[in-house]
Amino acid sequence: MRTFPHVSLRLSLAPETLLGSGKAALLQGIAETGSISAASRAMGMSYKRAWYLIDTLNSTFAEPLVVSVKGGRTGGGASLTDTGRTVLQLYRSLEDKMRAAALDELKELAALAAPPKV
Repeated sequence: MRTFPHVSLRLSLAPETLLGSGKAALLQGIAETGSISAASRAMGMSYKRAWYLIDTLNSTFAEPLVVSVKGGRTGGGASLTDTGRTVLQLYRSLEDKMRAAALDELKELAALAAPPKV
């Protein structure tokens, strides 16, 4: 659950390719579940949308971030590549640094904000 005020990180990786909290959460979900469908379902995202985002990320980097194995009797699955794990770790590190750098200003903004409307 988010607290307010908060900051979120969105990186412009290419002219029309962003890496933000949604794509990072999708990567995290795939890493944790080993499944694109499970990760997208947990986020309330369609499988088609998840694949589009993965395809966008995979084509942005020199190496793919996510690889998948088709289902069958042995079952399918997906996993992050070494590059995918590195990209996710770097994104999370940048998030932590950004939040730490913005903490004092966020506290000041929160003190100046009107109470939430119920």
